[in-house]
Amino acid sequence: MSDRQGSGHTAPGNSGDRSPRAALIGYLVGLALSVLLTAAAFCLPLLGIVWGPAVPVALIALAAAQMGVHLVFFLHITTGPDNANNVLALALGALIVGLVLVGSIWIMAHLNDTMMPGMLEQMQR
Repeated sequence: MSDRQGSGHTAPGNSGDRSPRAALIGYLVGLALSVLLTAAAFCLPLLGIVWGPAVPVALIALAAAQMGVHLVFFLHITTGPDNANNVLALALGALIVGLVLVGSIWIMAHLNDTMMPGMLEQMQR
């Protein structure tokens, strides 16, 4: 019979019964990964490592990775059964942000399509 809870195998951000030293090491690993991802996001466009038109996609991927690091190492959101409410709240928040973002873009595109020519210049005076 193999009991995984007593074997010491936990998720990186799991805040179970850990010593303060282990918690500090987890936070330092999260900090190192965050600094590394931030530096990569700044260096990526400057060094020309990625093909020019693919830079926004690479930056989005680095941003998603950094969000994942923050969620796991600092907010301690894991897939464990005791974190189900946290994951659902995070998903609801992401849904609301996505709806606001897509709705705003939709409204601006609609306004751009229905605005009469010359109206923008008249509004800027």
